[in-house]
Amino acid sequence: MMTNTLRQHIQSLHLSGLLNSLELRLQEAEANRLPYGQFLELLLQDEINVRHQRLIARRHKWADFREPRCLENFDFGFNPGINRTQVYELAACHFVRQRRDVLLVGPPGVGKSHLVQAIGLEALKAGFIVLYRSIFDLVRELLAQETQAGESRLLHKYLKPDLLIIDDMGLKVLPPKSGEILLEIIMRRYENRSTMMTSNRPIEEWGKLLSDVPAASAILDRLLHHAEIIAINGPSYRLKPKLKQAATKTNRTTP
Repeated sequence: MMTNTLRQHIQSLHLSGLLNSLELRLQEAEANRLPYGQFLELLLQDEINVRHQRLIARRHKWADFREPRCLENFDFGFNPGINRTQVYELAACHFVRQRRDVLLVGPPGVGKSHLVQAIGLEALKAGFIVLYRSIFDLVRELLAQETQAGESRLLHKYLKPDLLIIDDMGLKVLPPKSGEILLEIIMRRYENRSTMMTSNRPIEEWGKLLSDVPAASAILDRLLHHAEIIAINGPSYRLKPKLKQAATKTNRTTP
């Protein structure tokens, strides 16, 4: 039975995970005559589990994923051209530990954003700090800084994570100076932290997208040096319902 004094001691030590499970563990220990060491081990494990879940929740919030995505919900059968083994190897996060980069290239709608956010979630679970950003948000935030100090603080935010995910490259031409901003981030993360990017356009067109061919060349030179490039082609997942509907109509009209 937990006394008020014991409860106060636990609360003063901020052991809320232990506090929440103590009554149950006391009953379990009494019913099974657990040795003191095993009883204490179970209590401490409860506290560790709670703290770990809170850490994951904080890091998940900071990662700022656009949508909750996981690999279990990805339909590999819709696009057999995607290498499932390669994707799950990335989800094991060896590339993050080795500080290598990843680039996913393919037309809109083939699942690039889903995959990078799902891989980012696995990295987060593995204990890494992850930050997800659309290329437009990243550039807009840095261009909006009016002071050198503000720009430095925001730049530090992009240099801090073990894995920085930059999504949506190639949807449209970026504002002037975007190449300089992206180049500084890529250069300072190069061989220090991992960066994962998606692009809807071939890398040969990045110079036009950034309106800065030299910057694009320098970015690609560093990004691709240790990068794993995954080319994804095939139909759009967003058109999946319409494709099914069209196939059904075809089957109905076929004699």
